[in-house]
Amino acid sequence: MAITGYLTEFSLAEIFQLLEQGRKTGLLSISKLSEVAEDGRNHYIWFKQGRIVGAAHTLDQQGLISLISHRGWLGDRAAFKLAQSCPIDTPIGLCLKSQGILQAEQLKLLFYTQVMRQVCALFELKDGWFQFDAKAPIPASELTGLSAPATEVTLAGLRALKDWSALQDKLPDPASSIISVIDGKPELKLNQVEWQVWEFTNGSLSLKAIAEQMRLSIEQIQHIAFRLVVVGLVEELPFLESAPAPQPSDLLLPTDSSVTATEASEATKVSPTFLQNLVGFLKGKL
Repeated sequence: MAITGYLTEFSLAEIFQLLEQGRKTGLLSISKLSEVAEDGRNHYIWFKQGRIVGAAHTLDQQGLISLISHRGWLGDRAAFKLAQSCPIDTPIGLCLKSQGILQAEQLKLLFYTQVMRQVCALFELKDGWFQFDAKAPIPASELTGLSAPATEVTLAGLRALKDWSALQDKLPDPASSIISVIDGKPELKLNQVEWQVWEFTNGSLSLKAIAEQMRLSIEQIQHIAFRLVVVGLVEELPFLESAPAPQPSDLLLPTDSSVTATEASEATKVSPTFLQNLVGFLKGKL
């Protein structure tokens, strides 16, 4: 059974997170809906156990061969003939490498062009329809033999994203905090500013306070926090400001008989700051 939906409901970053965490294998198809799209092409991304192994604009199984030919490493006819001689279940990139036609660095360049550059550009889509088919075959003719975790591609795509308007409603609330959901430090390759934000993943500060401390805009901190959330490193929580520790004298109720029961109960009321933070967070999530 295929999984379908719209990018307005689930962002590409969230879809990638689900596919990686579920170690899914299959084909993710994405179709643009906007009438002002630059082209009418669909986009196809192949997953194997949660890792991205290939991508193309068509299902004619000629995408990788065309890239090789376009770079002048092989002519169209020679590339097609060699592709036919490769075992049907062997990635064509590894097959050509074993024959001495392609080198390891050339395979890396092909994978970057075919997958990293092409897929990262899809994070700019403001609308689209997606379908994941777990039964779709993975064509060896579109595979270099290399792969990348979906989270790495997500980080690269969101780092390069200029227009965040499509994700505005999914960004963490400035009044919320973030807390780590992993043991130890991330294995993902974070950049410098992501590492700096990571140091605050103990829930001790709100995103707004983190922005002020790092002297960055709240939008920048929201973008970084969103990246950390969708790659499964942190989760967003309401920031609850700690009340000052009570002094010993504050714990004793006055013994003056003139103090009424109403006045005495004032000492046990919940901090208004606590309530304001909690209510503000909940309203922002409705």
